[in-house]
Amino acid sequence: MSLRTSRRRFLVATSAAVSGIGFYSQLAAAESKSPNEKLNLAGIGVANRASANLSGCASENFVALADVDSNYLEKATKKLGSNGYADYRVMLEKEADKIDAVVVSTADHSHAPASAMALRLNKHVYCEKPLTHTVYEARTVSNLAKENKLVTQMGTQIHATNNYRRVVELLNSGIIGNIGRAHVWVGKGWGDGQYAFGKAAPKNLNWDLFLGCAPERPYSEKVHPANWRRFWDYGTGTFGDMACHYVDLVHWALDLKHPESVSATGPEVDPVGCPSWCVADYQYPARGDKAPVHLTWYDGGKRPEELGKLKDKEGKPMNWGSGQLFIGDKGMVLSNYGQHYVFKEGEMVDFTPPEQTIPDSIGHHQEWLQAIRTGGPTTCNFDYSGALSEAVLLGTVAYRSGEKIEWDAENLKVTNNNPQAQDLIHKEYRKGWTL
Repeated sequence: MSLRTSRRRFLVATSAAVSGIGFYSQLAAAESKSPNEKLNLAGIGVANRASANLSGCASENFVALADVDSNYLEKATKKLGSNGYADYRVMLEKEADKIDAVVVSTADHSHAPASAMALRLNKHVYCEKPLTHTVYEARTVSNLAKENKLVTQMGTQIHATNNYRRVVELLNSGIIGNIGRAHVWVGKGWGDGQYAFGKAAPKNLNWDLFLGCAPERPYSEKVHPANWRRFWDYGTGTFGDMACHYVDLVHWALDLKHPESVSATGPEVDPVGCPSWCVADYQYPARGDKAPVHLTWYDGGKRPEELGKLKDKEGKPMNWGSGQLFIGDKGMVLSNYGQHYVFKEGEMVDFTPPEQTIPDSIGHHQEWLQAIRTGGPTTCNFDYSGALSEAVLLGTVAYRSGEKIEWDAENLKVTNNNPQAQDLIHKEYRKGWTL
């Protein structure tokens, strides 16, 4: 029998502060099932990144799937034995009584309306990164999850790997002292989107449903299926694609949440396409005895000057294409997805890793599934990942507005004279679509 998250939910309060950084928040779950009883899930999006998420939850029962591409949908429903829908809104309405949780893996602009609808139906939600397309959406979705005491996880799968955990432990051991500066860079480039109208949408694609809450316009073959990230209406370029993965480690290790100000530079702003590169500066306030932090993000091949000065023990440059550089008053830590090194006075040094205090993950998807059953914590719940997404998206707002943002996070207000930035904190939805 399906979980009933409305009347049968009991609160399991879990507060797990790991290694003093407190990245878990209190969560609640529906009444526990037997460990051997499968959860009933619905999937919104079934191909590409969505296919990986369905595979990550393959231990459970997918009751229903939705996708705007009938070819993708047919293959997935046959494989999983699920009911299929083109429109996720119809699916959620018809299947609500049969499902416990929803996996959202759409283009970015549909993350928030799909997640919000599921949360309002009291369904637990796993949603790909960035959590939403606008800052306002991120706060709305995060609040809905908290108000309804639902188990959530944002799809920053790298968060579950051991290397990130070891970096967090190392930095919190004090090996490089008090950290006031951090750099994050990614060589990838999602930019220069330009529409190409004239051709009809392929029969397998419901273009109107793909557009969803975005403005109505003719089909463009340069958007779907692979390049929507290049367009402001559907994505946020490399920033939105990759910053939630890489800035995640800085937010986690340094206990960051909301920046006080953000500024950004890049090519001339295009109203349609995202930039080929961007550099953004964030200022975060002090947290207790931790120093204020100046964080800089780089994409599209841009990198910090400090990286060019670092060499390995053989004298070879550490000219990484992507990574994080933490700078403290006693040294530096250089990291990426799978490696990390310590530098003192510009030289790479050996070090003794601190005691492991952060448990290994059972898997990013499995964390979420287990928490639904037990009420235990998830590491990228919407409270944590919502704030991370807000920070990332503020970088795109600063770039598009062309001016620095002074930010009042509590009220979601730009406090300096930058009305264009305030307008970009949210967007108008197309008629028929709601948050």
